[in-house]
Amino acid sequence: MKLAIGCDHAGPELKAEVLEYLKEKGIEYADLGVGEGEKCDYPDKAQEVCAKVISGECDLAVLICGTGIGMSMAANKIKGIRAACCSDYFSAKFTRAHNDANVLCIGARVVGAGLACELIDVFVNTPFEGGRHQRRIDKITALENG
Repeated sequence: MKLAIGCDHAGPELKAEVLEYLKEKGIEYADLGVGEGEKCDYPDKAQEVCAKVISGECDLAVLICGTGIGMSMAANKIKGIRAACCSDYFSAKFTRAHNDANVLCIGARVVGAGLACELIDVFVNTPFEGGRHQRRIDKITALENG
């Protein structure tokens, strides 16, 4: 399992805490920035991070912005990405289990470090259930393909 992780200028502090957690858990990751004091527009960071998932270099991704909403909106414009903005355990678990989400978006101004790490943990460790849910994922893909 390898995660791609990135944030805009609202998220470096939370991202740093998440990276420490990932190191402790032995989860491999690609840190695509940004660092403290750097600025970037969230659509640019979403594109960069999601490219790692689309290419197969990373299995899943985590995007952090102020609310998580901007990142999720931008990420979901990228073909093959199913991003979910989550701030509770149940949503993070079932967006993987039922929606086969491959990008977790978190709001640094909404979620503290402890909860963010818990959300990432359940997101990474919950497999897609397939079955009846696959039909719905196929319909999402059909929408994406026009």
